[in-house]
Amino acid sequence: MTQKVSRRGLLGGGITVGAAAGVAGAFAVGRGTAPEAHAAAPVASYPFRGERQAGIVTPAQDRLHFVALDVTTGDREQLIDLLQRWTAAAERMTQGGSAGPVGPVEGSTDLPPDDTGEAIGLPASRLTITFGFGPTLFRDAEGTDRFGIADRRPDALEPLPHFSADIDDPARSGGDICIQACADDPQVAVHAIRNLVRMGFGVTAVRWSQLGFGRTSTTSTSQDTPRNLFGFKDGTANVKAEEGPALDEHVWVAESDHAASAWLTGGSYLVVRRINMTIEVWDRQPLGDQERFVGRTKDSGAPLSGGEEFTEPDFDLPGRGGPIIPVDAHVRIVHPDQNDGARMLRRGYNFVDGSDDIGGLNAGLFFIAYVRDPRTDFIPVQRAMAASDALMEYLRFTGSALFAVPPGTAPGEYVGQALFA
Repeated sequence: MTQKVSRRGLLGGGITVGAAAGVAGAFAVGRGTAPEAHAAAPVASYPFRGERQAGIVTPAQDRLHFVALDVTTGDREQLIDLLQRWTAAAERMTQGGSAGPVGPVEGSTDLPPDDTGEAIGLPASRLTITFGFGPTLFRDAEGTDRFGIADRRPDALEPLPHFSADIDDPARSGGDICIQACADDPQVAVHAIRNLVRMGFGVTAVRWSQLGFGRTSTTSTSQDTPRNLFGFKDGTANVKAEEGPALDEHVWVAESDHAASAWLTGGSYLVVRRINMTIEVWDRQPLGDQERFVGRTKDSGAPLSGGEEFTEPDFDLPGRGGPIIPVDAHVRIVHPDQNDGARMLRRGYNFVDGSDDIGGLNAGLFFIAYVRDPRTDFIPVQRAMAASDALMEYLRFTGSALFAVPPGTAPGEYVGQALFA
């Protein structure tokens, strides 16, 4: 039977990337090496199924819709059924199809459509959909093992600790399940989340969600380094898709990491942090001070010790009254050399959510990072930031969550199937 493509026809569904992580290892790029310009053919869509979930090493798209959900049922079979339906819907939507098998306008006029329709006529826009499981899916707040999976919770999957400058809003933190939708068209990302949420009625409920624009990290050497709302290049030392050994060391969970959690082998941990920036205060700081707080020039992103963006910082180079890169500069505090080699793969986004109650912009960075183990690759770095980073004066952490992201889904499987096997 020929599958019906109702939403975009031949426009979005015909071109795919053979394997989202296929370029990993092809170019070994150290963290201090400038990315080369690679001529690549335009990509219309990424496959949903594969060895890894798309949306991790996939070249970061321009837009994000992220949602965290609470599971409202205690019925294991209902949850598995939803994961199966989500898998089928995600596979269709990432290829430019509709959320449901019928489509937004092809079904009976006496029934609600199985797709909400706002993406009719839009191409796939490189949509990726990534799923993760939070610690409370394994045991809820009362300690109940609702789905018989408590003994499969990885040791590292614990709620993140409280750090100084954290003013986490419980309504913007945690969650049993997360879904990350990234695309080059915001309507396509919103359509994906809206329809997956709609399909979950009666089984899941939205706990919180976040829209993002303007990626703040580059996940491939083919991309230029973007800027955050402080105006500085962000994520220069980010792990890239082409760094195969670094991905194995810092991003992908190994079989030896968690003996009781083999289902997570080949997956990763997803750290999310909603960081409000006090940009009105920042905007009144002199350019020289801004550069000293960050430890890089605002123009090229080069370290203050000299060179170009990807030149390794020289933390010992003397300046007037101390090292030229201050001891509390952000680039020094978070550098791998200062944190036992810890690195992470970041793919965060800027956000502006209207205004706050004192007339400032409710704006900042929605931080997203994938790590092999948050206890070694994230938590120590965040603690170092909280203790002495000059940027902390301008940051407020208002949301926080951690999820285990299973590996990819093979044909005939549903996302997370090994967890429930």
